[in-house]
Amino acid sequence: MAPVLLSRRLEFPDAAQASPDGLVAVGGDLSPKRLLLAYHSGLFPWTVQPITWWSPDPRGIFDLETFHPSRRLTQLIRQRPFDISFDRAFTKVMQGCALPARGRETTWISREIIEAYTALHHAGHAHSVECWRGDALVGGIYGVHVGGLFAAESMFHRADNASKIALAHLISHLRQRGFALFDIQTLTAATRSLGAVEISRAEYLRRLAQAVAMGCEL
Repeated sequence: MAPVLLSRRLEFPDAAQASPDGLVAVGGDLSPKRLLLAYHSGLFPWTVQPITWWSPDPRGIFDLETFHPSRRLTQLIRQRPFDISFDRAFTKVMQGCALPARGRETTWISREIIEAYTALHHAGHAHSVECWRGDALVGGIYGVHVGGLFAAESMFHRADNASKIALAHLISHLRQRGFALFDIQTLTAATRSLGAVEISRAEYLRRLAQAVAMGCEL
């Protein structure tokens, strides 16, 4: 279907009816309530001028039941090269993800996105994992938590392997807390090499309905 133009009403069209490229709707706002409804609905924003809402097919995930870090990554984690924290520097992680990097000269993480997700963080629904070397933030990952869903938005590193180690710690933490779904939206070469897989939009929405009904806490 063609993307729906949103009004001020707090609602989204059915993600299962997305256009072939995954675009579902245009407009609305980035308030915490609308962002939470989007993730409940299987959607996420990708641009801000205009605001666009997406549900790609296929969908990228890390399967929490089958994920196993590589032998090399396991060895790196055991060496404890970084101090790991949760929610210590959420906005700084977002700012790190927004900076240009090799192969990524621009990102979708604008000032408006940082402000919106920081508000969601203050409301208790967006979280970060940080890697530190002394007082220096050298890597991290952030995303949105709804029930048994964690929707990872982006990660960055300023030291070798920092983002991979942050990711592995996050997956381990989600498993311990009984989470059911770890969404990464779309696959990249980097996430595929770490074990991410693709599932259909229909399968994602089926798993999502089960996950958001759970009472998991971070």
